[in-house]
Amino acid sequence: MITLYSYPGLFGLEDNNPYGLKIYAFLKLCRLPFDHRHTIDVQSAPRGQLPYVQDADQAIGDSDAIIAYLKQRYELTIDSTLTPQQQSLDLLIRRTLDDLYWVMSYSRWRDDRYWPLFRKALLDTHPEVTPQQLEAARQYNFQRYHYQGIGRYAPEDAYARGVADLEVISRLIGDGGFLFGPNPGSVDAGIYGFLANIYHYAIDTPLKQFLVSQPGLVRHCNAVRAELG
Repeated sequence: MITLYSYPGLFGLEDNNPYGLKIYAFLKLCRLPFDHRHTIDVQSAPRGQLPYVQDADQAIGDSDAIIAYLKQRYELTIDSTLTPQQQSLDLLIRRTLDDLYWVMSYSRWRDDRYWPLFRKALLDTHPEVTPQQLEAARQYNFQRYHYQGIGRYAPEDAYARGVADLEVISRLIGDGGFLFGPNPGSVDAGIYGFLANIYHYAIDTPLKQFLVSQPGLVRHCNAVRAELG
């Protein structure tokens, strides 16, 4: 049995981290049975990061590495029809989502306008999480943002970067179907992990303001969720 270890859920989602929700969606789309365990403890995680999956004696971290492993291990055909050009676009989109991640995280942990609301939502939803743990996580994230670079941006510049990422994805998705046709692929699971964690985020950040103004992004988010069963 596959076991997915990922961060706790929030705002009705199965994971409040886009990469964990990406793997959750991928497993559901592929109809692979799995056990989902929520944690904030990264000590047992490969590379010290969540999400990761445990499959028999294999522990695999990094969302892209997890998907590559599952495809090979279970002979999954979810992306078997992609052309070389589509495979290249898939990679470029995943890298764009990696950029968007930092802006999303910044909006939750760094921006003083939204941090109190995010903090309250976590504490109200997960009483096992302490204020001290959240404050320690916030200070840790401040360091990450500084060394990655997003922490040195003015807020309006940080959000402009994230909105630009969402705008590109909106153009690529279009008005119907999924990214590469009528059926969702792994790239749609990845996009969903991010869109859902903005769309269902009950705090009105600039990222959410832009997303809800884009019918294609909202449609895609809802369409993938409907496929999860």
